Amino acid sequence: MEKMNKAFEKVKIMVGMEVEDEQQTAALEESNSFSFMDEFNQNCTLSTKQRLYGFAICFVAGFTFTLMSMLVFFNPIKFGIAFTLGNLLSLGSTAFLIGPKRQLTMMLDPVRIYATAIFLASMIIALFCAIYVHNKLLTLLAIILEFGALVWYSLSYIPFARSMVSKIMAACFDTDF
Repeated sequence: MEKMNKAFEKVKIMVGMEVEDEQQTAALEESNSFSFMDEFNQNCTLSTKQRLYGFAICFVAGFTFTLMSMLVFFNPIKFGIAFTLGNLLSLGSTAFLIGPKRQLTMMLDPVRIYATAIFLASMIIALFCAIYVHNKLLTLLAIILEFGALVWYSLSYIPFARSMVSKIMAACFDTDF
């Protein structure tokens, strides 16, 4: 094995690559213990300009799909597909700004884990009802659930917004006179 390592180092020198010493090898072995997302983040390094372009393109595409979905509002199947695709693109656009690892970390934060799960599940249900079931009523119900989950998920990023909305809704629907 030692001969193979030395031969590999000679090939690296011929190609023009730097030869690693024992300290670098130890550091490399420690870095191999990174999780998948750490490795993914390291390979996805973008400049600030590239991040802003990626965010703008995804956000505008998502916003366009969401607006276009309003044109086919009376066809719930097409509406469900366009609206959900717009939400996915808009959600993905923020990963360009803060990075995919931080995006997932924030989505899985204990404060918003349930909102994230309901939001993602409602998108899957809406697409399933629109593409496979072809039932307009189920698709419309799934879209309403998706919109509510989107609002609740978005409110989780604003301090005290969900508690304020909860209190307002409780006051509005209080039946005690």
